[in-house]
Amino acid sequence: MRTSYTIGFTVKKNFKTSSTRVHHGSTTITNRSCKVQCQSQPKLSHVDEPRDEELHGGPSRALEGVVRCPANYIPLSPISFLERAAEVYKDRTSVIYGSIKYTWKETHRRCVMLACALNHLGISRGDVVAVLAPNIPAMLELHFAVPMTGAIICALNTRLDPKMLSTHLSHSEAKILFVDYQLLQIAEEAISLLKNTETNEPPLLVTISELNSFDPSMRANKHDYESLVSDQIGDTTTTFSIVRPNDECDPISLSYTSGTTSRPKGVIFSHRGAYLNSLASVFTHGMRDMSTYLCSLPMFHCNGWCSNRLEHDRKLFRNSSS
Repeated sequence: MRTSYTIGFTVKKNFKTSSTRVHHGSTTITNRSCKVQCQSQPKLSHVDEPRDEELHGGPSRALEGVVRCPANYIPLSPISFLERAAEVYKDRTSVIYGSIKYTWKETHRRCVMLACALNHLGISRGDVVAVLAPNIPAMLELHFAVPMTGAIICALNTRLDPKMLSTHLSHSEAKILFVDYQLLQIAEEAISLLKNTETNEPPLLVTISELNSFDPSMRANKHDYESLVSDQIGDTTTTFSIVRPNDECDPISLSYTSGTTSRPKGVIFSHRGAYLNSLASVFTHGMRDMSTYLCSLPMFHCNGWCSNRLEHDRKLFRNSSS
C-alpha cells in the first residue's frame, strides 16, 4: 500500500549576529537576522491507516528536506528589477529630469559604472555609503549602485541641521558621503563637527553637481559624481562583477528617525524586505506594464522602498515634495 506525501513546512530559526548597531534610547542593541529553513513533512492519504509504531513514536522515516541550490533558490533583491528593466525595456525612457532623459539600458549602465567607481574607492560588502540629496537622477542611481557593491545605502534627511547629520554619520560609520551641491555647506559643517569630536577618519565627500553645468571652481579638491561615472574605462557592464547578497536578509539600507523627541534610532531594511515591499506597491497602486510613475515622496523616507523602487518609468523632479 502506497503512502502519498504533500509538502508541509517546519520552521527552524537560526539567529546570527550582524555588525549593525541600532540605538534604542541610550542603549545600543545588536540587530539580528533570521534564517528560515523549510522541511517537508509526510501526510497520509485518506486510504492509509497510520501504523501503531508511528502513533506511539516508533521508527519512521521522514521525507528529506529540499536542498537549497542555484537551481531552486536565489536571494531576492531589488537589483534584479533594474537588470530585468534593462533587458526587457532597454529602449524605453527610465528617467526624465529637466532636459535629461535616460533609457533603462543607459540607467543600468550608469549604475554599474558607479558601482565600479565605488569599488575602486575601497567600498566593499558591509560598508555604509551615505547620500544627502533631493530626488535627482543621482539619488536613484545610488540606490542601485551601492547595493551592487554589497554595501549599505544610508539616505539622509535633507532637512536636518549639521549637528544631527554629524550624529548620523558618526553612528553609521559611513565611508563616503554623496551630497548635492545645494546642500554642500551643511555637509561640510557636519564633517567639521566630526573632525572635532571623532578620532576616526571622516567620510570622503563627493559632490553631485547640476547636470550639464560643470563648475570646477566650486568643487576644487573634491570628488565629483559625474567624474566618477564617466571615468570608468571600457565596457564596465561586462567587466564589473555585481556583488550579490549572500542571503536575502542581508541589509540593503540604513535609515534614521529624525530625532525630534529623543536620540535618533537606526532602522535596517533587508534585500528581501525591499523587494517584497516594492511588489506590494505595484499591486496596491494597480500599476500596469507601461505605467509612468511620478516620484513625489523624498527618497530619504524609507529610501523609497514603499513606493519608488518600481520597474516602471518614472519622472524625478528636484524639490518635488514642496
